[in-house]
Amino acid sequence: MAAGTVHPSIAVLERNLTLYRRLWRASVFSSFVLPVLFVISIGIGVGGYVGSVKGVDYLSWIVPGVVASTAFQMALGESTYAVLGDFKWSRAFHAMRATPVQPRDILAGHLLYLLFRVTIAVLTFLLVVLFFGALRSPWAVTVPLACALLTVATAAPVCAFAASIDSDSHFALLFRFVMIPASLFSGVFFPIEQLPVLIRPVAYVSPLWHAVELCRSATLGTAPPWPVAAHVGCLLLWAVAGTLLAVRRFRRRLED
Repeated sequence: MAAGTVHPSIAVLERNLTLYRRLWRASVFSSFVLPVLFVISIGIGVGGYVGSVKGVDYLSWIVPGVVASTAFQMALGESTYAVLGDFKWSRAFHAMRATPVQPRDILAGHLLYLLFRVTIAVLTFLLVVLFFGALRSPWAVTVPLACALLTVATAAPVCAFAASIDSDSHFALLFRFVMIPASLFSGVFFPIEQLPVLIRPVAYVSPLWHAVELCRSATLGTAPPWPVAAHVGCLLLWAVAGTLLAVRRFRRRLED
């Protein structure tokens, strides 16, 4: 690559940021305001009735779950219609492929854009809940790292799915049978020990559960249920496998 030439992935990132600069107001509510209102209403309101969970006040216990869930939903949501649209409707990805940009660069640029979006949302969220006394450990500074890993682990396989379909009607199934169950049964709102034994493996294979436990361990200063390396390893497995599959699907779609 010649000196001074922008890497293709960065060029894709710049294109996405340019689009976001025009549309960022529409994402403020879902990315920042809604999670904060949710924490206040559920964490403080419902928490007054719940009391504590495992010796921790409900607000402090639910905050890491909500921040991880926010990253999960952003990564999943922004890898559905946006990706399919750039393949099928605007054909922006095909236009990029007509340049030296490779399918892996397109995917990398999209993932970098999501990491930017999620990191800003997570940092803003943590700053707000800090004033509520919900962060009990200096290890809370590692929460953005866990959420970044969750972002790739979620977005990469969803990008592969979006590149494999021709109708957006499939996304309703994804939201109904993946996003909602994962959000409900990954320890965001209650310990998964309260789930029937037969259902718990659903949480164990979910990248969201591993991120929730890492974030909760960081904000509370406690040990996660599994070794940290095991949680990180599961997230890396989702991220690597999803990325490899997504690159393959992108390449096949752009060759059609």
